[in-house]
Amino acid sequence: MPLDPKARAPLMCITLDGIGMSHAEQAARLCAAGARWVQLRMKGAPRGLWLAEAREAARACRAHGALFVVNDDVAIALDSGADGVHLGSLDLPWPEARRALGPGRIIGGTVNGPGDADRAAASGCLDYAGVGPLRFTGTKGNLAPVLGLEGARRAIARLGGLPAWVIGGVEPADMADIERAGAAGAAVSSALFRGGSIEENVLAFAAAWPRGREPARAAAPIS
Repeated sequence: MPLDPKARAPLMCITLDGIGMSHAEQAARLCAAGARWVQLRMKGAPRGLWLAEAREAARACRAHGALFVVNDDVAIALDSGADGVHLGSLDLPWPEARRALGPGRIIGGTVNGPGDADRAAASGCLDYAGVGPLRFTGTKGNLAPVLGLEGARRAIARLGGLPAWVIGGVEPADMADIERAGAAGAAVSSALFRGGSIEENVLAFAAAWPRGREPARAAAPIS
């Protein structure tokens, strides 16, 4: 059964490659700044390094009571003690991931349009959907066609109540529109590290979410 979006942080913070800071350090900085949900995204990293970073990031998130998920890889999520995994269209199919992870961990799936939304709604094994891209972003390679706000709204409407976090070039000024589109929150990466002002950036996004001025407390995984 999907988790109540009201119990989940509206801001999902995604770590970023190539900024001269380890992903584990990013996770710790984000949590110290008030983030309550961190996704580790390490594209093309050697597996040993990936796992080491994931384990350290998981410890940092646990220390702050923050939710921690790993992008792309179920085995890394399991071995690092993560709360769950986020899977794209080329990753392990959602039903197989659920069988591997069991009922106690979170699974998020990428939704790039109405067809993906229909599959997510029918899957019965996702806890949330990452809907996007909202607009062009250089953070992700092989970017899917841009949805825009109206496209994101249409995809969210087809999710059958599955909580959605909008992703792709999101800025603080977008947060109110994203909430009005029916999303439970937004997933953000590069904008959190802009100018090296992680603390200020996290606070700016959290303050822009209409449901409150403080980040929501992270929920426990499914039991």
